[in-house]
Amino acid sequence: MKVKLSQAVKMFFSSSSLEMVFLEAVANSLDAKATQITIDIDLKAFGQPETLTVTVTDNGEGFTDARYAKFSKLFDVDDGKHKGLGRLVYLCYFEKVHVESFYEGTKCRRFAFDEQFEEDAANVTKVPPRNSGTTLSMSGYPLSKIAKQDYVNPVTLKSRLLHEFYPLLNKAKEQKKEVTITIRSVIENHETDRELHSSELPDLISIPVDSPVDLFDKLTLLYSIKEVDPSDTSLISAIAVDNRSKPLEVIAKENHPIGYDMVFLLVSDWFNGKVDFSRQNLDLSDSELKTIEQLFRKEVAKIIEEKLPEIKERNTATKQSIIDNYPHLIGYMKDADVGYTSRRDVLKKAQEGFFRDQRELLDAGSLTEEQYDKAMDMSARALTEYVLFRQLTIDKLQKTSAADREEVLHNYISRMGTTFNGADSAKELYHNNVWLLDDKYMTYETVFSNKEMGELVKKITDGEDNERDNDLPDIALVFSRAPDAGVPFDVVIVELKRRGLTLEENMKVVTQLEKRARKLMKYYNNRIQRIWYYGIVDIDEELELHLRGEYQELYSVGKMFHKPVNVAIQKDPLIVVPIGVFIWDIDAVVSDAEARNKAFLNLIKSKFTEE
Repeated sequence: MKVKLSQAVKMFFSSSSLEMVFLEAVANSLDAKATQITIDIDLKAFGQPETLTVTVTDNGEGFTDARYAKFSKLFDVDDGKHKGLGRLVYLCYFEKVHVESFYEGTKCRRFAFDEQFEEDAANVTKVPPRNSGTTLSMSGYPLSKIAKQDYVNPVTLKSRLLHEFYPLLNKAKEQKKEVTITIRSVIENHETDRELHSSELPDLISIPVDSPVDLFDKLTLLYSIKEVDPSDTSLISAIAVDNRSKPLEVIAKENHPIGYDMVFLLVSDWFNGKVDFSRQNLDLSDSELKTIEQLFRKEVAKIIEEKLPEIKERNTATKQSIIDNYPHLIGYMKDADVGYTSRRDVLKKAQEGFFRDQRELLDAGSLTEEQYDKAMDMSARALTEYVLFRQLTIDKLQKTSAADREEVLHNYISRMGTTFNGADSAKELYHNNVWLLDDKYMTYETVFSNKEMGELVKKITDGEDNERDNDLPDIALVFSRAPDAGVPFDVVIVELKRRGLTLEENMKVVTQLEKRARKLMKYYNNRIQRIWYYGIVDIDEELELHLRGEYQELYSVGKMFHKPVNVAIQKDPLIVVPIGVFIWDIDAVVSDAEARNKAFLNLIKSKFTEE
């Protein structure tokens, strides 16, 4: 052999697995017209991988002179269905492969296949008349471990061989030729065996498939749907390539119909030879593969929904669920994907289509009337996406518990240690959620989240008062207009307390709000026209009783209380000003925000659903 085998092995089988040894050995036996193939696996212990031996015996026509000549030369093949490389995978996992082959009734060819193999290494002798057949004996496993026990498990190997050779085994069944593959193992003194018979395959129904493009030769879909015990649920979907099958996922595992054994094979002469040299990957362009996947999935969906109406009902429910949760993606989901590809992939493809249309419009220098209409539609979808994000934030807040620290609540509302500027509000939409308090606060000028009081005062005085004050209000908003506009503006101060605190700890929020008021009220009626003071706490029964004695309950989906508090802002002369303090239950904040958000969401959903 002129090619250096060690280099060829590394080049063509750098990413292989032990199961490929069995696949290629069986493929060679079937190619030699074998009808009886036996695989024997012996392993003393998984902790002793060097003891692994594999023997493959068949009743094929054997290594005739012609077949041996082809075996001795890489790439020497008769047609595009063969690659002439499969045997190299043996040398990835075994240092020694001894071959004994009987052929033409009275001849026996023996040779060792290793990295030093040469064509003249075989020894041919005369033997008494006997049936043809070949035995491969493999030993000298060089690796430190067997990656997966499944690779030497007869149960798993039977399934793998069935999937790989389904097209060829099905042809044998149609020709009423019985092909039997026996797999036996003795591992750690435990014996296991399985048999695969071509006659056990279900009868496949054949239907022609029309291609929407003139890309392929005649296409045929072979399929079988058989009801089985739920534990035996199985699905094969593959392209038939060179009498072998290459899996093509047209139904994601999460969507496999339970209680059915299904087989779908897409057959065409155009597929022959469309695999790489190691037979691990389809040799197709991205566009070709995408076209085949879409066509294959569409035909499979049509068959399943015709034979199993309950699947169609399930898929309708799945689509409605996606629409309910992602109405802005209506029109971007392909019906043939819903219920067949994974939910994640359906959403991903729809989102990609949405973003693609957004980019197209943003890149347009000027808009045609059609593009303008599309821009209006995209704007509505973008708004829906944001409203959905708001709902996710609300859902996260609803799931908080006493185990969550105050920082968790704080960051859901407004990221700690951050200053948000109204001029950049579009960029900050997904980081600053002060709309949880009230949607009017979305028109903020500035939001200080856990920033020093001195920064707020500096903003209020337009830089006139630079006195340092490292006190940290949880959230402070200047929201109605810019202080430098010369017109009084509004300020909001928020103090947060985590869930599960005692009455005394929760009531500290009032003291904190009064402290903030003393520092801000000297600017009241000068620069500030209104100030809102919110204490957000977890109102339990004890705290509610305390508040009802002094506070007035206000309208809210949950619990919200208000009380005017007199705050002394100056001692000599004494100046006392009233402020309004709101004590708001965390759940009420969330429920009020959810009620407002769902009003938007329901309106948008109805709009898209009508369209």
